[in-house]
Amino acid sequence: MGQPVVHFEIVGTDPAKLRDYYGELFGWQYQVGHASAEAVSRPGQYGFVDAGASGSGINGGVAGGAGFDPRVLFYVGVPDVGAALRQAESLGGTRVMGPEPANAAPGDLVVGHFTDPEGNLIGVAGTA
Repeated sequence: MGQPVVHFEIVGTDPAKLRDYYGELFGWQYQVGHASAEAVSRPGQYGFVDAGASGSGINGGVAGGAGFDPRVLFYVGVPDVGAALRQAESLGGTRVMGPEPANAAPGDLVVGHFTDPEGNLIGVAGTA
């Protein structure tokens, strides 16, 4: 396998309600804080799901807030977010966001979003 899926997000207009829903449905527990970029979630509304707590699966988040369109998104781990976004564009995709944060320090998490040629939203994540 090439680059792995490393993170997922479930975004909606009422992240607290979504966290309650998925917590009850799947037993997820959250640490609520800030997302890596405000384009991903309103500050203080990002509910981190730690896969380490269950011993399997991938990390994720349930987030959003007023003004965020509902969506489910997965992130693929890449060594260079900017390069991955440029390659996505060269293959017919469209950059939607990123790299964010644009002025990240080395080792900081950086994310980006693009749509594939069919319009599906995909995330990429790596370090600066």
